Amino acid sequence: MKKYFVIGNPINHSLSPKLHNHWLEQNDINAVYEKIKLEENEIENFILKIKNQEINGCNVTVPFKKTVIPFLDKLSLEAEQTQSVNTICFHNGELVGYNTDIGGFEKAINKLNYKIEDKKILILGAGGVVPSIIFALNKMKATKITVSNRTYKKAENLKSQFKEINIVGWGEIPEFDIIINATSLGLNNETIDLKTRNIGDGKLFYDVIYNPNETNFLKDGKKLGNQTENGKLMFIYQAFEAFKLWHDLEPSVDVKILNLLNND
Repeated sequence: MKKYFVIGNPINHSLSPKLHNHWLEQNDINAVYEKIKLEENEIENFILKIKNQEINGCNVTVPFKKTVIPFLDKLSLEAEQTQSVNTICFHNGELVGYNTDIGGFEKAINKLNYKIEDKKILILGAGGVVPSIIFALNKMKATKITVSNRTYKKAENLKSQFKEINIVGWGEIPEFDIIINATSLGLNNETIDLKTRNIGDGKLFYDVIYNPNETNFLKDGKKLGNQTENGKLMFIYQAFEAFKLWHDLEPSVDVKILNLLNND
């Protein structure tokens, strides 16, 4: 039986096993997918198990999307350009890192029938999935991307990678059409202390968090009369892309999948 994992810290909130195991069963694949919490000093040994094929592949979540890179043999173009890996495969004797977050975000936005072109975007956070979101937004022709992070220097480091972005201090709210919460604030019911009263309505509040279903950030956006969306579709579509890489087939994304995840 093949074995797949998602690694991260924390990892309890991850619904990846529920999704992947459903697809494995649906496609009659003899494999299992589990989640495992690792410390940074355990990463190298874990990845070596993929090279030895004791493990057949893994997904990578916060805070290890960059940490895993030195232990891989090569990166896909998207993983190279974002310096972010969320899927590891063993192909032709080599460990290859992929970034399926980009395709996941793009497909999720397209499913909303929302046009990113010429829109102004404010991103809260500068780690984890943010390089992938910036990459996707540039691809979809956003007109202006601004990043705000609690640690200003981390946001500045991001600017060395994506020179076109703007940086503002935490709590500053420039004009925007879409605001994206890409921090972990909300996983444990935290509130983001934003001066949201001056924002107005007609915007899109997007949270990459998908569990819980509605964070305080989204509740605040809704109260102000804005459209809100959580990261569930992005999560499903990044998993879809990973599943395709490992098993060479496209799993179904349907109402059954959404209901499966909505039960949590």
